[in-house]
Amino acid sequence: MEENVSEELDVLRGMLNNWKTGFLSWGSPDGDNEDVLMEFSEEIQTHVYPYVKRLFETKYLSAEEAEEFMNYCLEQVEDLRIRLSDPQTDEGEKEA
Repeated sequence: MEENVSEELDVLRGMLNNWKTGFLSWGSPDGDNEDVLMEFSEEIQTHVYPYVKRLFETKYLSAEEAEEFMNYCLEQVEDLRIRLSDPQTDEGEKEA
């Protein structure tokens, strides 16, 4: 993978983390946060997936690299699910 493509994926990772932080603030203490998770997932499908798909189609990413990045995106949705289900969880513990 070219360095500039790697840098762009790093920017996308940062953007996803910023989105996730924003969606955390939308969480409801009653634990019913499926709408928040769906919204986050839709943001990824609408904005990130087409970009990664285009990088793959133009051969800037291999199939494995594209799949790896999209798996990272899915992991972020699952991480948001965990954090929303347990707002007491310390963020530092999750990243360790």
